[in-house]
Amino acid sequence: MRILITGAAGMVGRKLTARLAKDGTLAGQKITALDLHDIVPSDAFSMPSAHVSIHVGDLSDTAAVAGLIAARPDVIFHLAGIVSGEAEANFDLGYGVNLDSTRALFDAVRLENYQPRIVFTSSIAVFGAPFPDVIPDEFHPTPLTSYGTQKLMGEALLADYTRRGFFDGIGIRLPTICVRPGKPNKAASGFFSGIIREPLNGREAILPVPRSVVHTHASPRSAVGFLIHAAGIDGNKVGPRRNLSMPGVGVTVGEQIESLERIAGSDVVKHIREEPDQTIWRIVQGWPTRFEAKRALELGFTAESSFDDIIRVYIEDELQGGLLRA
Repeated sequence: MRILITGAAGMVGRKLTARLAKDGTLAGQKITALDLHDIVPSDAFSMPSAHVSIHVGDLSDTAAVAGLIAARPDVIFHLAGIVSGEAEANFDLGYGVNLDSTRALFDAVRLENYQPRIVFTSSIAVFGAPFPDVIPDEFHPTPLTSYGTQKLMGEALLADYTRRGFFDGIGIRLPTICVRPGKPNKAASGFFSGIIREPLNGREAILPVPRSVVHTHASPRSAVGFLIHAAGIDGNKVGPRRNLSMPGVGVTVGEQIESLERIAGSDVVKHIREEPDQTIWRIVQGWPTRFEAKRALELGFTAESSFDDIIRVYIEDELQGGLLRA
């Protein structure tokens, strides 16, 4: 089996690559080749059972994309994109990366005419307020950001190209992935991870929104699990509605902080400083809260059951099971 990952240098892309290397198989088949693509070089990587190729370039370059697809990967994980805050700040870049590059990839597959499985990472940003207390699968997507709009357009393309038989696509609407390792990024949602990650590492974290904000989260480990499961799922069971809201843990920011205090203690929580940011607050107010995710759960997708579990995953995976405190 040959696998292509776009956005392979990103956090989820790196973790997915590591998981595939560890497993050596996907959907019951041995991985023989792995193509890692991004706008910047992916980390040097080797896999004993497979040939690994690093590709650097812009997915809007049709010739370069055609070259990637000419190898006929059996499964394509399309993770490439820019994050919400950056897409909102730079209109042209957001549409160029999140929409135009997605269509370029989909068209390259269509023109190659061979029907691989494509797993597309969408976002719960496709939904916009006002919301019910729990958002059902039938809730109408009405994005209130450019990022959400771009992702919804990608979902529509994925469903139509699948309907036409160009490929077999599954779109997964990721909740906010938390706790993200590394440094803060330009995502408007970055503070959700920051208020956990920074205090655990003995650093100050800024909370720009009220503690009453409700949001749904899943760990990076769960995000990789979603992708792996989507790659092997029976498309006939999914049916024509190819885009699925993933399960996660719906909590308030205050409940996040309570979880942090339970696990790491009150001194760690003192690293959080509340500093309202009206730009971020305007964006967050239009985001969804809790999800039913009934279809995804029935199809076998799983996530953590508590925010305590999400913090524990971060400690296990990024802090080697121990806390780093100042």
